Amino acid sequence: MNSATAPQSGRALVDAIEAVVGPAVIGLGADLEGVQVRKAGSRLLVRILVDVDGGVTMDQVADVSVAVSNALDADGVLGERSYVLDVGSPGVDQPLTRLRHWQRNAGRLVRVTETDGSVRTGRIVSASGPAPQEPPQSVVVDIDGIQAEVAGPQVKLAVVQVEFTGGDD
Repeated sequence: MNSATAPQSGRALVDAIEAVVGPAVIGLGADLEGVQVRKAGSRLLVRILVDVDGGVTMDQVADVSVAVSNALDADGVLGERSYVLDVGSPGVDQPLTRLRHWQRNAGRLVRVTETDGSVRTGRIVSASGPAPQEPPQSVVVDIDGIQAEVAGPQVKLAVVQVEFTGGDD
């Protein structure tokens, strides 16, 4: 596919970029977590978020950057527009929206806001669902030694909580 024939913007541009760079990211063993595009002066800022089990290394980010840049340039999805490419991993504050997010964070502390407004904070025990890129069907969270199951569709927002541990003085 060569996207250079029709300049795009907005959601259509993000979708086109995802279609172009997705195979390059997957080919390197990473997951494409998101594409963001915004104007940065006279250029576009194209932000690509990737992740892998165990976390992304700087070498992996560099490899993905080269592969994504080559894919974008070869396809022409951005036409003649100049762009700045920013490849990185999602921050710790990224919501857990896909099954693989929950599975990668097993054992970590998470704050879950349910659709009814209730909030639970506990450690992720497990998550299940049909496919890693889909939302989970069910998650189990350990809250003070008691395991609570939450149906995936009842999760409005889930964010890993940063924990600080004191050093041995």
